[in-house]
Amino acid sequence: MHPDDKSLFLDAMEDVKPLKNCESTQWVKPVKNRAPQRLDALQLDNFLTTGFLDIIPLAEPLEFKREGLQNGVLEKLRLGKYSQQASLNLLRQPVEQCRQQLFAFIHQARRDGLRNLLIIHGKGREDKSHANIVRSYLARWLTEFDEVQAYCTALAHHGGAGACYVALKKSDEAKQENWERHAKRSR
Repeated sequence: MHPDDKSLFLDAMEDVKPLKNCESTQWVKPVKNRAPQRLDALQLDNFLTTGFLDIIPLAEPLEFKREGLQNGVLEKLRLGKYSQQASLNLLRQPVEQCRQQLFAFIHQARRDGLRNLLIIHGKGREDKSHANIVRSYLARWLTEFDEVQAYCTALAHHGGAGACYVALKKSDEAKQENWERHAKRSR
């Protein structure tokens, strides 16, 4: 780093204050005007597996779609057309901690009626780097949730190959609201 670069950076950061008690989960929009409640991962039986892992090469984008989901939904997800309602940051955390946080995060998002999530997992420079191991586990774990309809690699401004978009199933309440809204229009 050039000495002038460091002084420019320090000048630019002069009035910045560090965040206190910063958590890895960020809730963007509370649903139904209630603050999100944390789920203790130990309250639920965490079914996410950890055994043998096939490492997904860095060049291969993450992508999954449940049987019966329309291709247009996956395409919209891939293009970032759905607004992200919550995000989870798994950067530089041990695999077991990532497993527990993801489990609690998906269950809390489901309880809050959220549909579109962003998970930041990082990317390593090598296939066997820690970030890529977390990325590969994440690809496995997301398919183990019945609630997950689809996931894919995020756009560059959301983290690119180091993040993924996740689409959850509609809650029963959302399905009912949607049905009622469409029923009113057809009258």
